[in-house]
Formats: sequence, structure tokens, C-alpha cells
Amino acid sequence: MDISIQQLIQFYQLLPHPEGGYYKETYRSSERIPADSLSEKFNGERNYSTAIYFLLEKNSFSAFHRIQSDECWHFYTGDAVDIHVLHTNGNYELIKLGSNIEMGEQYQAIVPAGAWFASKTNGQYSLVGCTVSPGFDFADFELAKASALILQYPNQEKLIKHFCRS
Repeated sequence: MDISIQQLIQFYQLLPHPEGGYYKETYRSSERIPADSLSEKFNGERNYSTAIYFLLEKNSFSAFHRIQSDECWHFYTGDAVDIHVLHTNGNYELIKLGSNIEMGEQYQAIVPAGAWFASKTNGQYSLVGCTVSPGFDFADFELAKASALILQYPNQEKLIKHFCRS
């Protein structure tokens, strides 16, 4: 059975995400990590873990952004996703998230804390999941400004301009 993008959005009650695409939080642990047990990059306590559904559709993208926690991506259905990662050491990595292992795609991948990353589906749509630990908080979310990111990663100027909204 083919499922439409609108059916996925309605069934999972997905909402527009500030970085692009649609999302729905599906899990937020009830227990919290005290602020004094976390590194100083966090400005308060955090849940142990959070999880979301994330949907990208054709002609859209997830803009470069970063968070303060590791993020584990899980592929569910649809077309493969390219995740462009600019690591804190200056290296670029392309992660192919999908089900075709012969094409180098993975079902699961990690974007490390502090890395800038952007993503785009390779087809009509991609439904993935993202698990974050310590749990996601919008206080830890930062959308990139192209001009500032290009100063950090001058060799990736074309990619940065393509995947930034400002």
C-alpha cells in the first residue's frame, strides 16, 4: 500500500519544524539529569532522552543547525536521506541514511554533539526518527547563518549556501 505524504502528516500529527520538514515528539523520558551532572554547555537539567518522527519531502530540506547532544538518526520508510555533517574539527561527512546497503546507505547513524548538519531526501519523501541524549531542548538548538558558517568551513561554501535559510 502506498502512503501519501499528507497521510503520514495527518496520521502521525506532524508539525512544521523550524529547520524544515515536519516532526512529532514521540518520547521524552520522565527522569531528568540534574544540571550539575551535565557539562557546562547545557544551561539546566535535561531529560535522559527524547525521540521524534521527522519527515522530509521533495523540494524541501532541513537547514544547517546544531544541537548540544548526540543525535541518532533511524531510517523508517520512503527514500534515502543525505545528511551533510560539518564536524567541529573541520571535516565534512556525507551520511546516507536508507535501506540500500549496496549503495552505502545505513539504517542508523550518529550526528555528534556540536556538529552542524543539514539533510535532504533523495526522492519524494523520507520518514526517519531522531533520538537525542541528553534529551532535546530548544535551548540547545541553533540554526546556522551562512556567512558565519562559511568563515568556519570555507571549503564548503557552496553546500552551506544551499542548505542555509539566512
